[in-house]
Amino acid sequence: MKPGATQAVVRRIAAMVCGWLAAASLAAVLISNSAAQNEPPKVSGGPLNPLPGLGEPLARDPIFVYNNWSAYDELSDNVLLTEQLAMKELDEILRLRRLGVRIDYYTIDAFWFDPDGSYRTWRKPSWPNGPDAWIRKCRENGILPGLWFSTNTLVKINAAPEWRESLNENKGAMSFSEGGFLPNFMETLQYWYDRGIRIYKFDFVDFGAATPETARTNSPAEIRARNEEAFRDALQKFRQQNPDVVLVAFNGFGGDVESTAGPFPFHNVVDLRWLEVFDSMYSGDPRPSDVPEMNFWRSVDIYSDHMVRRYQQSFLPLERVDSTGFMLGNTGTIYYRKTHAWKGALILMMARGGWVNTIYGSLEFLTDDDARWFAKAQSLYRELLATGRSKTFGGIPGEVQPYGFGSLDSDGAVYAVVNPAQSVEEIQMARLSREQPAVSGGRILFRDAGFMPILSGDPIKLGPGQMALVGFGKYASAKYDLGVQEDVRIPQSITQVAAKFTGEGNVIRAEVTAPAKGDLRIVMQQRSAKDGSVMRSWKGGPPNGTNMGKVFVIKAWQAGKPLPVEIDYDKVIWSGLSWAVGEIRHGTLKAGDPVQVECTSTGEEVRLEGKVYAVVY
Repeated sequence: MKPGATQAVVRRIAAMVCGWLAAASLAAVLISNSAAQNEPPKVSGGPLNPLPGLGEPLARDPIFVYNNWSAYDELSDNVLLTEQLAMKELDEILRLRRLGVRIDYYTIDAFWFDPDGSYRTWRKPSWPNGPDAWIRKCRENGILPGLWFSTNTLVKINAAPEWRESLNENKGAMSFSEGGFLPNFMETLQYWYDRGIRIYKFDFVDFGAATPETARTNSPAEIRARNEEAFRDALQKFRQQNPDVVLVAFNGFGGDVESTAGPFPFHNVVDLRWLEVFDSMYSGDPRPSDVPEMNFWRSVDIYSDHMVRRYQQSFLPLERVDSTGFMLGNTGTIYYRKTHAWKGALILMMARGGWVNTIYGSLEFLTDDDARWFAKAQSLYRELLATGRSKTFGGIPGEVQPYGFGSLDSDGAVYAVVNPAQSVEEIQMARLSREQPAVSGGRILFRDAGFMPILSGDPIKLGPGQMALVGFGKYASAKYDLGVQEDVRIPQSITQVAAKFTGEGNVIRAEVTAPAKGDLRIVMQQRSAKDGSVMRSWKGGPPNGTNMGKVFVIKAWQAGKPLPVEIDYDKVIWSGLSWAVGEIRHGTLKAGDPVQVECTSTGEEVRLEGKVYAVVY
């Protein structure tokens, strides 16, 4: 992509773009008569609207959307979307619903389409009979189906004849304000609406696209403004014609989502006029933040928390931000997470206050007991989101300050709190409204394993890297207890160990004394050798990317013998990484004797920082 997509997206698709553009230069074909005869039937009987009579304008009520991306992955992995996979996940949705989970929509994500079908026909042999059975089964069960579009960029799709006069010079994207692309694209959206589609996901948009002549005679700012106005006007008309649609915006509609260490305000400004047509705007795919954590998934939580705060600071209401922070799966896009630390991720997704809550990936990894827990957590927040308010408090997540999200209604409040620091920290759970009673008499409803948070009125003390959920008023009751997240373990204590790291560039070393009790935690942060800013290393995604455990290497020795170092970042990370954390267990150390520590980053010249802590679990 060009200016509309983030650099991270560029890295994910760069290896594929050459092939797509070569294909795009070939003559695309119109939909054949036989395909037209087999097109999905139009839906009769009017719209299936789950929100009749609710107030205007957009985002009328909180919704829960299932999206099957990360159950498959054709960007960072080679797991293909098929009809069998899509129908299997639909069966899983129905299983979860029987166990109490609410799911309102089901979106088929990227690459469902035939490359030569101009978004009208489905890819064969993956969908030999097209989408009819999927659409029908969704609607028979009260689930509203949705589709993904790469908007005006040619991502695994070739330019239809109607689009060619809109192509830019490299034939990778179409102008919205010139030629026949936009009218044809809007006709396609209506085509799918008439066949039952009710949620549309727009991704990888490029508002810098222009025909060669326009690119020579107009400034980039003029081109962008014309494209944005044309697309926004078209979506407004589409909404007026189809008032029950849900439209969601993803990559390219504003915001800098690559890193939590980037400058703010955003370089790619979020134009608030998009809120006139979109129900939600996303704030970045799950990825590690630039905050080092022993538990990799907690750093991923912090990324989503940070980006939601930045979009809020860009004047988007929390209700209109889709954090996209809850994703299950055994694919490269979610770093083969499966269900690691999924409970905290689910709570935080809802705590952030968004009204479009998207559940991604492989639902089959959730057991029936997991689904019952999911339903209980969802029922707590569903009411708060619909009838109350959600607000932020505390520091900025990416600046390693304790922070939280509070939700309240007339009966009480629930606070999700996180301490991203390598220290025990206290945070005050501020009143969220002048109408709210004093914050006291709370109950810890959920926490990570290990350190027991200390709750005393409105302050709460959290261990390093810890998350907790606290209820007040009506919600300070055992009926809302959600238990302990056993796969995130927080130390009972942490103390920084004196360590003077020396070295140059890509290798730093220090000697420390093994603690009398507890383990050694080693934290490395990577910075640019040029300007000292936090810097990520990108070594590709699956299947050919390099495991970050081989890029960032932490080693240690005692008495000349190597010590085992446990790490959790040993993953192929398409989005890059700027840190490493490892721990040496006490049982392998001789207390009081020196330990030699070495941290290395392979590749280009960088500047490394290191710290060492004694942690007791």
